[in-house]
Amino acid sequence: MKKHLKRLAIPKSWSAKRRGFTFIIKPSPGPHPIKLALPVNIVLRDMLGIGKTSDEVKKILHESEILVDGIRRKELKFPLGIMDVVEFKKSNEYFRVVLDKGKLSLIPIDKKEAGFKPCKIIGKGKVKGKTQLNLYDGKNILIEKDGFRVGDTVVIGLPKQEVKEHIKLEKGCIICLIGGKHIGDIGKIEDIISNKITYKGKSGEIIETLKKYVFVVGKEKPVITLTKKE
Repeated sequence: MKKHLKRLAIPKSWSAKRRGFTFIIKPSPGPHPIKLALPVNIVLRDMLGIGKTSDEVKKILHESEILVDGIRRKELKFPLGIMDVVEFKKSNEYFRVVLDKGKLSLIPIDKKEAGFKPCKIIGKGKVKGKTQLNLYDGKNILIEKDGFRVGDTVVIGLPKQEVKEHIKLEKGCIICLIGGKHIGDIGKIEDIISNKITYKGKSGEIIETLKKYVFVVGKEKPVITLTKKE
């Protein structure tokens, strides 16, 4: 398996520059698809300016407590994806990974918001009499009661992963798009027909997209911060 990507193969969602280098570090296999994941090295060095070189970032990861969804990570290539929470213990800073105009971006959040994370349900099944929910970020959680559907969102606590809220995929809920030509859009669902969804965008236009591109983020308003404050 190749350890690096050529600059022309960089996913469109990455904020990294496409000139001035031949290769760029590739995220290791993990919870997020490569087109929607950034390696920790790029996030710390290029996006947050923490360390000027990969060696400096590696040293920082081993000497400082940097948590992803409440779990300490030390790997340069660990993939960070949509809705992940990054916490810097030493400086008490918190960030969430979001899509900003189709690009993976980090926005600062407060400590309270860093304690939970919305996760899209992409599959479910039965395990020893309980319902197992398979989540978008690779997590699997067991619950006693069912009532959850693929496409719904669960808000989980971090790092214990207990379900705090269930947001159904239905008319009127707030969504963000994680794929398609309108990736990064935020809107309100107008209708659901089979595998297609129509939603009202910020400017009031009605847009159609596929259900698989929809990530529910709230009932009447987003449960998390999705855009940078002006």
